[in-house]
Amino acid sequence: MDEHAEVIGELRDAGVLAAIRWAYESAARRALEMYSPADGHDVAWLGNTRYVLLRDRLDRVFSCDRYQAFEDVTGVADLDLDLLYAELPEEDIRAMPAIAPGLMVRADLHGSPGWACRAGRFLITSGEYGHVDTIQWAYKSLTKRVVALQPPPARHADFDDALFGIEEFISPGEPGMRAFPRHGLELPTFVVAHSLEPVSGEIELIFGRPRMNTAGGPAWYWIEDLLATPLPATWITGAPVRLRLVPSETAAAPAEGR
Repeated sequence: MDEHAEVIGELRDAGVLAAIRWAYESAARRALEMYSPADGHDVAWLGNTRYVLLRDRLDRVFSCDRYQAFEDVTGVADLDLDLLYAELPEEDIRAMPAIAPGLMVRADLHGSPGWACRAGRFLITSGEYGHVDTIQWAYKSLTKRVVALQPPPARHADFDDALFGIEEFISPGEPGMRAFPRHGLELPTFVVAHSLEPVSGEIELIFGRPRMNTAGGPAWYWIEDLLATPLPATWITGAPVRLRLVPSETAAAPAEGR
């Protein structure tokens, strides 16, 4: 089985892809509701607001950061539903996928927010509507550029160390490149790219392995359209949720700034 099928299959079966879709659709709707050019908002405001809301909703659905579930003496995790659902509209609460706390953990990479499980880590990035499949990685942050310079899937599978020889894939003359700490890069790292058309409200959302395209060529080794991922049936309990924690083998990498 190739990497695309293996990673997407594992994340789909675990409900992770549906959770990412839920988080982005919720964030995009909320950002559009607040967006008002008449009040001085511009595209940069919309993009930053969407980013903050997406990060927040990913933390909510994965029980990370301030929404972390704490294990009690019986080995059961308590979720604070008042905090979890704060400011969410009823439709988002009903549609939020039920992901067991501990399945995903925060695994930021040098200041770039990330979430990880056994299948690997994913980061988030925005793109121009209609062009998320042709992102120019050379114009993204240093972290995103280094992630795009990971060895391709076929070669990656041949290495005992996922990033053995990463220096071979970094051009010394590339603008802005410097020594990049390797800690945290042992995890295969993917990217969720998203876009929003502010007039029509149309969105794009894909998950894939980025490919450095400084000299042209494809921007991805493979991608998956997450808008084609079905959301689960709506659910709401109205009672405190107590879910057994799933042990995690992945530790979050320390952040070092963007």
